[in-house]
Parts: sequence; structure tokens; C-alpha cells
Amino acid sequence: MLENCIENVRNQTPLVHNITNYVTVNDVANVILACGGSPIMADDKEEVSEITAICGGLNINIGTLNKRTIEAMVIAGKKSNELGHITVLDPVGVGASKLRTDTANRLINEVKFDVIRGNISEIKTLALGNGTTRGVDADVADTVTKENLDSMVKFAKDFAKKQECVVAITGAIDLVADSDKCYVIYNGKPQMSKITGTGCQLSGMITAFVVANKDNKLEAVASAICTMGLAGEIAFSHLKEYEGNSTYRNRIIDAIYNMDSETLSKGAKYEVR
Repeated sequence: MLENCIENVRNQTPLVHNITNYVTVNDVANVILACGGSPIMADDKEEVSEITAICGGLNINIGTLNKRTIEAMVIAGKKSNELGHITVLDPVGVGASKLRTDTANRLINEVKFDVIRGNISEIKTLALGNGTTRGVDADVADTVTKENLDSMVKFAKDFAKKQECVVAITGAIDLVADSDKCYVIYNGKPQMSKITGTGCQLSGMITAFVVANKDNKLEAVASAICTMGLAGEIAFSHLKEYEGNSTYRNRIIDAIYNMDSETLSKGAKYEVR
């Protein structure tokens, strides 16, 4: 099932509207292109409703907030809901400032999301109000481990049930849950955390995957996360001496571009709980 999702993206070329942060906007666009989708970036409130209307999905990322884009996010989110389009939230750094936390909570209250993707600290902040975020990174105190996996799976399912959406918690171990089922994913490399924006890229790619696989949202999100993690493994294996995180970023995008269902089927590492 998971391996079919990427082929559906390539066959359908879903158009994804991204209101994302300026640190990673170019990489988000390139990753969506690499997986077979088509990106468009627009964050002015005078046009976001129109842009959202012509797209199949909306990816909202709060990484570099300002008052202008906050209003644009709300407008676009409501339009996406009105049209029944796929809507994804990436609450980057929620908990690091009052503005981020208030904005994320406002978005959740005013917009219905199909997927919420963040690191464990961000998701805990949304769910419990007490994640220990370190800027835009998860705090080590919140890490998902084999020792706390059972409780973290329950936490992910509970939050997914409350929000009536798919919840994706990404880190060393990734969790993708709805109220009944959770994919526990083990793909990826620690070195991916040294690249700015792999999470932002992933949220854009998730949006494309879910648009192309609307009847299997949980599997679509799990497939996107396996694809990104496996691309990180493949890219790392091709690094040469003296190549670092800049080259690694490009090789990850190349690995996604070359990913197919057979490669994903052989390389995806996950269990279902």
C-alpha cells in the first residue's frame, strides 16, 4: 500500500499551495517537484483565497510568522476547508514564543486540518501546552524512544482522535497516527537534523502525497515520511569525502526524485501498532 502512494503522486501531479517560511521555501518547492507534485507559493491575503482554490492541497508552515501572513493563513485555510481540499499544518517552533503558540492554536480552532506534522515537542505543546521546545528543534527530554514507544503511540492516537486528523510526529523514530492505527517508522539518518528545513520539506511532500491519495490519508502520510527517511539513507550512502550538509541536502532531493515504488517497498522500515 505505501509504495503505491508515490506512484499516484507522479501520475496526478497535484498542485500544492504553500504558505511556508522564507528560510526553506526554495527547498520545499524543489522537494514537491522531486516527488512528482507541483508547488505554488503565495502568502498575501489579497490572493491566497484564489490560489488555494486552484490547488488540491494547502500546506501551512508557521516558521517565520508575521501579522500579514497570519491573516493569509487563516483566509487560505478557511477557503481550503470550504472547497474540501487537503489542508496540512506544520507548527514550527510552537511553544518558543507566545506569537507562535497563539497562532497555532488559532489555526487549529478556526481551520480543520487533515494532517498536523511536527516534532514531538511541538505536538506536545499543541496537545498538552507543555512541550519543551528548543527554538524550532525538539528538546531531548521529549524524544520518542523504544522505552517510551507504547505511551507515545497512545499519545499520538489520542491527539489524532481529538483533532480528527492524522498526526505525524517526526524524529529519530517517526509516528503517524489516526485514532485507531499508528505507523512506527524507523527510516532516516541522524545527520538529516543538520540540514535546515527537512521537516518543512516533508510537510510540503506530505501535502502532495495526501492530495494524490485522499482515500488513504494515513498511508499517504506514512509513505511520504518513509520516502523522506529512505532518501536520507540513500543520499548519505553517496556522500564523498569532505562533502557535508550542503551536498547532503541536494542528494536527498535527488534521491526523492529517483524514488520509485520498488525502492520504497524494499527500503521502508516500519511497523503498525
